[in-house]
Amino acid sequence: MKKSWIFIVLGALILLILLPIMGIGNYYLHLVTTTFIWVILIQGLNVIIGLTGYASVAQAAFYGIGAYSCGLLTVNLGFNPWLAMLCAILITTAAGVIIGLPALKTKGSYFVIMTLAFGTVFWILITSLYKLTGGETGFRNIPSLTPIFGIDFSNRTTYYYFVLIFAALATLFIYRLKKSKHGRAFMTIRANEMLAQSVGIPLVKYKLLSFVISATLAGIAGSLYAYYSNFISPFSFNANTSLNLLLALILGGVGTVSGPVIGAFLMIFIPEYLRVADELRLVLYGVFLILIIIFMPKGLVNIFVVAKEKILKSIKKTKQHEQSTVESPVPIEEESNNLKIT
Repeated sequence: MKKSWIFIVLGALILLILLPIMGIGNYYLHLVTTTFIWVILIQGLNVIIGLTGYASVAQAAFYGIGAYSCGLLTVNLGFNPWLAMLCAILITTAAGVIIGLPALKTKGSYFVIMTLAFGTVFWILITSLYKLTGGETGFRNIPSLTPIFGIDFSNRTTYYYFVLIFAALATLFIYRLKKSKHGRAFMTIRANEMLAQSVGIPLVKYKLLSFVISATLAGIAGSLYAYYSNFISPFSFNANTSLNLLLALILGGVGTVSGPVIGAFLMIFIPEYLRVADELRLVLYGVFLILIIIFMPKGLVNIFVVAKEKILKSIKKTKQHEQSTVESPVPIEEESNNLKIT
């Protein structure tokens, strides 16, 4: 990572750490906490779409599996919330393997349809099994995480920092993954599967690994969401949520590390700020999204990249100009006894 990006990341982290201390209020604290959960979700989606090139719309279903697993294990079976969280992540990972094996045998629009079908089936199940999941009325009375070393996770500020750690670790993980041999294998598959296979990359292994990593991150996000809200509803895990996550990734920048962070903040905060427009809110929101997709197809993160390159080029040109001015020969006039010598 270049020094300029290190300073930007550290500055952003310091700002996020200081936000609760600055007294932003419970409402904005809730929005930022929700954004962190979405960062984890979108980073997972970024692995399968941005790095591997397979457009999945099942992320909301894996998100729901993580959340409902925590609720069912904690409330119905009496598991300790921490143990239930670990089990929920493992269950989501297993679901990623089970769904990924048949789905990844397809490509393109067929893969999209497969993942959409899985998400639809999951949504039908959680709305139909009323006695188990609460149906459309939702699953209630999910407890908060139990205290550890005196840390109260039912406190909103404490949970804010807890989720911030997970979001930062997920982003760091994607950064390291992208630089690793696995990440390079994913990107080779995205570029050309035949080429990837010809150089010895096992396609089934790496595509499944990508899909499972995506599902696991969604499971982590679902677990964090369940213990944060203490209530989960099927409407948080439908196809509309998957499409919003996909849109957030596109807005931020597909295949980039910082794009999911930018996209998550946009998708959470812009609809909230447009509430003042009442009936025009959805129209303005739609126009905004269309304009970004048309004029910034590489996502908003590309603006920062282009701006940085222009600034660096400007600085380089300035230095070159100063250097050439110093090195260029200048006529020297010598004076001796008030006489000009030419």
